[in-house]
Amino acid sequence: MAAALSALDQGRVAERPVLREAVRMLLTALAERAPGRSVEVRVPPYGAIQCLPGPRHTRGTPPNVVEMDPQTWLAVATGRLDWAEAVTEGRVRVSGIRADLSPHLPL
Repeated sequence: MAAALSALDQGRVAERPVLREAVRMLLTALAERAPGRSVEVRVPPYGAIQCLPGPRHTRGTPPNVVEMDPQTWLAVATGRLDWAEAVTEGRVRVSGIRADLSPHLPL
């Protein structure tokens, strides 16, 4: 995690295995902090989780989806980038009425 965040703070991209592990660690932390299955959070190509309480999604494309690149996920998950700013800038793509992670970030 430290190596990935150091790279982010220096404006560079961490090595692929380091970035993958950091993304997965933060996704796991979000799933533990906000358990549920109503929102799918995608950080391709490294991972996806379901979180937040509410109606459970089981088939097809979920109605509530949050998707972003790995660097944006590290930034919003650690408070280096504000959620609303990331959404406004188009760095986070959201769909559905439950797709607001702001109450659960930063981790």
